[in-house]
Amino acid sequence: MAVTRLTDVVVPSEFTDYVVQNTMETSALVQSGVVARNAVIEQQLQAGADSFTVPFWNDLADDEANIASDDPAVTATPRKLTSEKQIVRKSFLHGSWSAMNLASELSGDDALPRIQGRAAAYWTRQTQRRLIASLNGILADNVANDSGDMVVDISGETGAAAVFTASAVIDTAGTLGDQMGGVAGIAMHSDVYRKALKDDLIDTIPDSEGGMFQTFRGMAVIVDDLLPVDTGAYTSVLFTPGAVGWGMTAPRVAEGTEVENLPGAGNGGGQQILHSRVNLAVHPSGFQWNEGSVAAESPTIAELALAANWNRVVERKAAGVAFLVAKIA
Repeated sequence: MAVTRLTDVVVPSEFTDYVVQNTMETSALVQSGVVARNAVIEQQLQAGADSFTVPFWNDLADDEANIASDDPAVTATPRKLTSEKQIVRKSFLHGSWSAMNLASELSGDDALPRIQGRAAAYWTRQTQRRLIASLNGILADNVANDSGDMVVDISGETGAAAVFTASAVIDTAGTLGDQMGGVAGIAMHSDVYRKALKDDLIDTIPDSEGGMFQTFRGMAVIVDDLLPVDTGAYTSVLFTPGAVGWGMTAPRVAEGTEVENLPGAGNGGGQQILHSRVNLAVHPSGFQWNEGSVAAESPTIAELALAANWNRVVERKAAGVAFLVAKIA
């Protein structure tokens, strides 16, 4: 029986393009609009250095307007426009899979789509894990350095007061002040989602393409079991549109996809290894990467979750995320 091998079906440049274009396309985070692909990030991923700076203008200060007069001796003093900067950290990542195990499974006409789908799904999961770790990091930084003004933690209350409810979600959105009406999505653990379903808080409505999606009081629902759970306390995250920017590209120098041949492996039967490499950045808007604790060339998922690596550089309501910590019973 003929066996489809990786070298028979993989065209490296096309494979890399497929992985980059399809990663997160079907992710609820992207479909909800809270995570937006960012052209500036992707351009910088192809440049040198392990991080880059994104400057931005602050809004005009709300100082009282001048009272005009007809006295030519009184001259108005112009106010200045200030700026800040966000530092975005790049990650240089690699995954590889052995063809010995894949060869028999991937035999047949549909070999390439199967391989591509596996790789794209892997990078989707990796990207979401790195995003959630980053959210954990900015949550930890907020509690440590900004008095927890982005967090509503009711998990320490007694009885029903500690439990996830629509009212608690509203209070969490309220940490955004007059921007609370812009909340577009809520990410929750499946245990919280199950409680919300039982409480009849989830609506299922059709989308423009004939599919269905779910909302919580008008917010897109993202269910992810990577969200933190600590002794029965579940963290849910609220997002405004475009609260997180992300980019993914092939490496600038190394090949994004390579197939390695090891003819001596398997006692001469041969082995092939598919290598997939990406440059990735996932960055919550309004925060700066500090490089406070990174041991290697790129931050690990655990390091992304450290408070020491993050700092908010905008006022509270300009940072489009909020956190609710609550129990489910």
